[in-house]
Amino acid sequence: MTQPVYVIGDLHGQVAELERALSLIQHDGGPDAQVVFLGDYVDRGPDSRGLIDHLITGRDAGRNWITLLGNHDRMFAWFMEDIPRHDPHLLVGYHWLHDRLGGIETLRSYGVEFEGQIRLEDLHRMAKGAVPKSHLTFLRDLVLMHQSPELAFVHAGIRPGVPLNEQRASDLVWIRQEFHNHRGTHPKLIVHGHTPVDQAKHYGNRVNLDTGAGYGRPVGVAVFEGQTCWELTEQGRSLLIP
Repeated sequence: MTQPVYVIGDLHGQVAELERALSLIQHDGGPDAQVVFLGDYVDRGPDSRGLIDHLITGRDAGRNWITLLGNHDRMFAWFMEDIPRHDPHLLVGYHWLHDRLGGIETLRSYGVEFEGQIRLEDLHRMAKGAVPKSHLTFLRDLVLMHQSPELAFVHAGIRPGVPLNEQRASDLVWIRQEFHNHRGTHPKLIVHGHTPVDQAKHYGNRVNLDTGAGYGRPVGVAVFEGQTCWELTEQGRSLLIP
């Protein structure tokens, strides 16, 4: 019998949605269920710190959890380096602390408050003093891809035509149109988040589970047995078909 794999979409600091998703999984698969998190644990939502704390606690308790790297997690990690690093894939004029990206909310969850203009070096020093080293280690240890025999789990998607073991990190956390527009098959069914949709959707060659938790909507939760996929809801499993 195929071992079920449970998947949780982008959470963006929404601890209540994490707890709801884990409750659904516990009810369906029990406490030892394998869970893949698709990344983007931080930004936009109110409690990025609390969400990372929850994931660290589960990991340290031996839960069967795989935590992938999202582009927002990477932006946070890069800001926290000794010399902050800018992500070149952001639109011109954008940066992690731009109002639309959510870095301000993430720092606020660590108690870093500021008003008006502040020098980047001052803000960086405040952040370095507030973010626990255990959280930086957690971010550093996030993985780019997880595979099962029939599935590949990534944050954003893959570049079509490139073998899975040759994918670039920047594509795995940022790609959109080239991946979304591809109608052919991939080496495996790709399970991803990154681009919000109104509800979990199966496209035949990929399944998108980013249902907009970063904007206050319920997080996408699914279970796979082989390539068969169900969305998990309070009413139970609902089959997702292309």
